[in-house]
Parts: sequence; C-alpha cells; structure tokens
Amino acid sequence: MLVRRVFFGWMLPAAVVLPLWLLVGWAVTGAGAWAFLWVLFLAIPGVIVWQLLITLLVRARGTVRAHRAVSWQDVLGLALWHGLIIALGFFSQDWWGATFVVAILAGLGLFWSTLWQLWREARPTGLLRTADIRGYMTVSGPRAQATPPQEIIVVSERQEPGGR
Repeated sequence: MLVRRVFFGWMLPAAVVLPLWLLVGWAVTGAGAWAFLWVLFLAIPGVIVWQLLITLLVRARGTVRAHRAVSWQDVLGLALWHGLIIALGFFSQDWWGATFVVAILAGLGLFWSTLWQLWREARPTGLLRTADIRGYMTVSGPRAQATPPQEIIVVSERQEPGGR
C-alpha cells in the first residue's frame, strides 16, 4: 500500500519534475540546438499535458480517492513511462530514438489503461429501492440486465425505543 500511496502523491509533482529533468538533461549532456528546440517546444509541453491528463483520469476513480493510492496497474504504467522519460533526458544517440518511440507507446498505453480502469469502475449500477431501505446491485453485461436476480436477501436493522 505504501508504494501505491507514494505514486499517488508523485503524480502531480511529476508534471513539473519530469519536464524539468529533460531540460536539465539537455544542459548537462550538451545535446545540441535541435535537442533544445525539441525539449522546449515538444517535450516539456507534451509531458506536462499528458501527465496532468493521466493524473486527472487516475484521480477521477472513486477507489483511488477513497484509499489515496493508485492501483498496481497504474504503478506499473507510471513507473515504466516515467523511467523512459528519465532515460530520454540522458540524450544518448545510441538508444535515444528507440527510447523515444517506446516512451510514446508507453504513454498511450498508460492513457488507455487509466481510461479503461475509470470506465470499469464507473460502469452503470442498478438501484434497488424498497419501502424502508436502498440497496445497490451491480449490473454486468447485457445478459445480467435482461434476467432478474433469482434471490434477493434484505437485512434491515431496527432499533427499539429506549436505546437498546
């Protein structure tokens, strides 16, 4: 749970730290003018916007807000994507191009993964109402919507007057 909470807290600062790392990496390695233009006009805005979008999609899920921790799937995706962005900041000509392509694919995969998790968690539920209680039944798939449940058990708790 600690690792998942650390990633939850890291997502927003990552939108500033990772682009800053790309700028520092360019300065330290002396990658050249074209690399500077790439960092300044493409990488920094792209990483900021994409990281903020991922952060919003992850934090939109109720379970993430309730536990203040991301899922393990998010941890894997964020670790991979952030690791690739950090690797890009070293500007090694031997593997920079391949790392760039894999970083873009990892960012897209992370986007679709967070979107899928949000969609799965926010799927429609059926609301069952009776005279004195409200209960929730999850509805999954078209078959479950077409056939009513076979048995519903209702447990109600009533307090007697006088506090007992």
